[in-house]
Amino acid sequence: MAAPLRSDLVARGVAPECIETIELVRDVLARVGDKWTVLVITALVSGPLRFTTLYEQVAGISQRMLSQTLRLLTNDGLVTRTAYAEVPPRVEYALTPLGRSLSDAVDGIVHWVREHQGEVIQNRTEFEAEGRRAGRLR
Repeated sequence: MAAPLRSDLVARGVAPECIETIELVRDVLARVGDKWTVLVITALVSGPLRFTTLYEQVAGISQRMLSQTLRLLTNDGLVTRTAYAEVPPRVEYALTPLGRSLSDAVDGIVHWVREHQGEVIQNRTEFEAEGRRAGRLR
């Protein structure tokens, strides 16, 4: 958390353990809200995958971004990385039980999007049209 926000919370008398919780909630929401995290979690729901297979399944992600995302998810305990001593070496990534519980929440969001996508698209279209009429959007 940024130092100014922490200082503000301290000045407001927020208990230190609450500040720690706020920091963690913000950090986890940032991670879960990242589009690559959601796509990687969704791809791993079906079971362990090798890096190359995961890279092929997550459209638009670079190898660097996939590596970074997997490292962060592993650090948070959402994904495991298993290296097998074979020739050639094989590394697989899989969801942990904690990661699976997150995938349940992600499934709820995906379900909501599917159910309401028509409304969202219609609202965006209307908003953009209104903006063009008012001269705000070009």
